[in-house]
Amino acid sequence: MRIDEEIQSTNFEDNYHKAVININYTYGWLNNVWRCHFEKHKLTSQQFNVLRILRGQYPNPATVNLIKERMLDKMSDASRIVDRLVQKGLVSRCTNNKDRRAVDIRISDLGLETLAKMDSEFKTKEFLKSNLTDEEAGKLSDLLDKLRG
Repeated sequence: MRIDEEIQSTNFEDNYHKAVININYTYGWLNNVWRCHFEKHKLTSQQFNVLRILRGQYPNPATVNLIKERMLDKMSDASRIVDRLVQKGLVSRCTNNKDRRAVDIRISDLGLETLAKMDSEFKTKEFLKSNLTDEEAGKLSDLLDKLRG
C-alpha cells in the first residue's frame, strides 16, 4: 500500500519529505513485523542484533566497544544489553587475559542455539521476496546506501 494511503495524508512538502516519512514509517512497520519473532524468544531487536554480532565474531570474543561500533541502533546501551543477555545465559563475560581492564564477551552455546532456531523459523529473504524481486531489493539497498552518503 502507498504511504499516502497508509497514513491517510497527502500533505507532503515535496518528494523528499514524502521519502523521509516513508522511510520512517517503513522502519516502524518492519519493527512491528519482527517484534513478534523476537518476543517469541524473549528478546528485543537490540539483543538480537548483539547476538548476531557475537555470532559473527565466534569463536573469538568481542568487547563492548566493538559491539557498539557494529550495532544497528547507535543509541542503544550496549553494556546494559550485554548484562541482560548474560542474565539469560545467552552470552558470557570474562576478563581479557592480555588486558585486565578489558572484558571479553562471547556468545554461549544457548545463544548459538537460539539464533539457529530463529534463523530456521523466520527467513528474511522469504519475507522480502513476497513484495520485491531480487533486483528490486538490490536497487533499494543501493538507494539507501546512496541516501546515507
